[in-house]
Amino acid sequence: MNKNLKSEGIQDLTILGLLIALVAVATMVIKIPTIATQGYIHLGDSMIFLAAIMFGKKKGAIAGGLGSAMADLFLGYTHWILPTFIIKALMGYGIAIIADQESNNLINLRNSIALVFGAGWMVLGYFVAGGIMKGSFLVAASSVPANLIQGFVGALLFIPIGAALKRTKYFERHVLKQ
Repeated sequence: MNKNLKSEGIQDLTILGLLIALVAVATMVIKIPTIATQGYIHLGDSMIFLAAIMFGKKKGAIAGGLGSAMADLFLGYTHWILPTFIIKALMGYGIAIIADQESNNLINLRNSIALVFGAGWMVLGYFVAGGIMKGSFLVAASSVPANLIQGFVGALLFIPIGAALKRTKYFERHVLKQ
């Protein structure tokens, strides 16, 4: 195997591992319990936005799904692991499909639409999953306001973090050239 290809594969795997960890840690570090939904508001979505917009659909989907599911496992929300994995993996994938990874300007129309889509998808996904799991979509509707806050705060938090990352020499050298 070509030494350069091997190095790129190791680098990709390392970045993916870091993105999964970022999603999990951001989800677990600051969590605000929501009594009505028996869940919590967290900052993990900001890292899903980062993974998807900055690194593409594969890394966005894997980091979003695995990182969020791991957080549910570690925090004791085991009944949410599978729904979370599906919702967050599709969230990361969808964001990346919509996003403009080629633009030097992080704030543009496609990325703005991707952020709104990601937050909206997450809210819809948890509403449907909650309705099925609780046996009542009326009860699941109580999660909508907290999930809206979580999604849009995550989108807003992503902007300065993504802008800072995009300005690094590492990002210019290794990620933008792929």
